[in-house]
Amino acid sequence: MPGAEVVAFLALASGLAGFIDAVAGGGGLILLPALLLGFPASTPITTLLGTNKFAAFTGTSAATWQFVKADLVGWRELAGPVVAAMAGSAVGARMAYGIDPSILKPAMVVLLVGMLVFTLLRPGHGRVHAPRFAAKTGMVLSVAIALCLGFYDGIFGPGTGSLLIFLNVSILGYDFLRSSALAKAANWGSNLAALVVFMWHGSWMPGLAVMLAVSNLLGGMAGARFAIGQGSAWVRRVFVGVVALLLVRLAWQVLSGT
Repeated sequence: MPGAEVVAFLALASGLAGFIDAVAGGGGLILLPALLLGFPASTPITTLLGTNKFAAFTGTSAATWQFVKADLVGWRELAGPVVAAMAGSAVGARMAYGIDPSILKPAMVVLLVGMLVFTLLRPGHGRVHAPRFAAKTGMVLSVAIALCLGFYDGIFGPGTGSLLIFLNVSILGYDFLRSSALAKAANWGSNLAALVVFMWHGSWMPGLAVMLAVSNLLGGMAGARFAIGQGSAWVRRVFVGVVALLLVRLAWQVLSGT
């Protein structure tokens, strides 16, 4: 276990990550870098990923429950994407032990630029819930999106929730609030599957993970309530801010070679 100051710093970061992640995704933008700062460079990255996933899973559980209670999405809508995200994430997490995730950073930078520009140039984008497809077609697309993003979450992770929200809005025609609810459920599934893989390999720090999970849980509950209370317009604003920060962080890593 790190010192008390580091634990307090990580707990604060975990709570903020849970809040941001519940509203617009991007919690990995906060907690994973905080873990990298709090531990020596010699700490295995998979150990930090596993510890991060334990906390993130707890926060997404709380946020998903809040969204379901608010009747934004039904269990039937969630089942397929959740299972698909779990399957993709399990494969991705297993591959994380043999592939350097840094190769994904340049592609992520390009993708985030596209997301940000597209959202900013369309002020009304995602404000109205107007599904573009019949129920069965929409479900198939939702499952496909969750499968692909689940794989990404398992092997790398940062920005998964934001990507899910963007694709749900842009492809399915959902508003930002419902997209956030659906994305959070799929992200819950991907977190769970990746966590099982990391725990199976002993790649986590149980004591610290539990402490961070409590903070993330409280942050996730608060974030979901904020999103439900403020509506799609506010979720969109937070989404733009999170994507911009994530873009800056990944771009810096690519340019600096870290």
